[in-house]
Amino acid sequence: MQMQMDFKRKLPVPMEIKEMIPVSDKVAEIKKQRDDEIEKVFKGESSKLILVIGPCSADREEPVIDYIHRLADINEKVKDKLILIPRIYTNKPRTTGKGYKGMALQPDPEKKPDMLEGLMAIRKLHKRAVEETGLTSADEMLYPENHRYLSDLLSYVAVGARSAEDQQHRLTASGIGIPCGMKNPTSGDLSVMLNSIEAAQCAHTFLYRGWEVSTAGNPFTHAVLRGAVDRHGMNIPNYHYEDLIRLYEMYAQRDLENPAVIVDTNHANSSKNYIEQIRITKEVLHSCKYSDDVRKMVKGFMIESYIEDGAQKIGDGVYGKSITDPCLGWEKTKKLILDIADMA
Repeated sequence: MQMQMDFKRKLPVPMEIKEMIPVSDKVAEIKKQRDDEIEKVFKGESSKLILVIGPCSADREEPVIDYIHRLADINEKVKDKLILIPRIYTNKPRTTGKGYKGMALQPDPEKKPDMLEGLMAIRKLHKRAVEETGLTSADEMLYPENHRYLSDLLSYVAVGARSAEDQQHRLTASGIGIPCGMKNPTSGDLSVMLNSIEAAQCAHTFLYRGWEVSTAGNPFTHAVLRGAVDRHGMNIPNYHYEDLIRLYEMYAQRDLENPAVIVDTNHANSSKNYIEQIRITKEVLHSCKYSDDVRKMVKGFMIESYIEDGAQKIGDGVYGKSITDPCLGWEKTKKLILDIADMA
């Protein structure tokens, strides 16, 4: 049987896209300063909490930039307690393979996929966010070979629940040079997540984008608790105090650098009931007050938030409303950020 693939065109390599859409010295300096500040949190040298916060998926440039400007405004009020990292997720995993797969593939959700336009669009979006707001962002490393297109702009990378066991994700994470959150798999097996962290913290030699590469290991690879799904398809949260203590004890059994966790307040933890993110965040903060060990380990939260509450179908046309998972609207988000700063 012949291979059933249509090779449409060869796409530019990351260096070519970077040359087409370069970053300024000012953006590079902002990223360096932000990276240093974020690393201090994971080293335990800063008590600030990190919020990886923003839309479930970055769908259109203008509302995303509008949202990040709002974050930048409130950042001025909370920067002594929090580090806000805008969530600009431009690749979207789909459980069944159906649905919107993100700007990298489809820069306009209402038009056909165009990966060349997509790669350029996501770089312009991340670059514009830094230039206009001074906030470097987070993206999901759904496809390890795509990371280099944004490597000089990102300050945080997440590896999803379905990717954390993949060898290429683990090896690529070992060389990206910024904090990388490894989510627990959908089964909820924390040992799998910790294996991923251990692998990414080690040095490796492997094949990447046609090159033999070597890495020194990423000491800032850490856990992300996102809830799980049981054999009946029911969601199981893993953000409770008992879950955090269990993870702390499992970390203690391993020789891993910078033991840390970011709590994902949506997905299986909230059963995708976006309003629950408020309660979940505050429960975790209470757990931090109860245990110094938990507080040292918990470095922050992932929160899905946009301008309008909820979600919509592609084509509905509501400005700043998610076209994938439901998100907290801006007014609720603003209050939650201020509450987190007060409780931190």
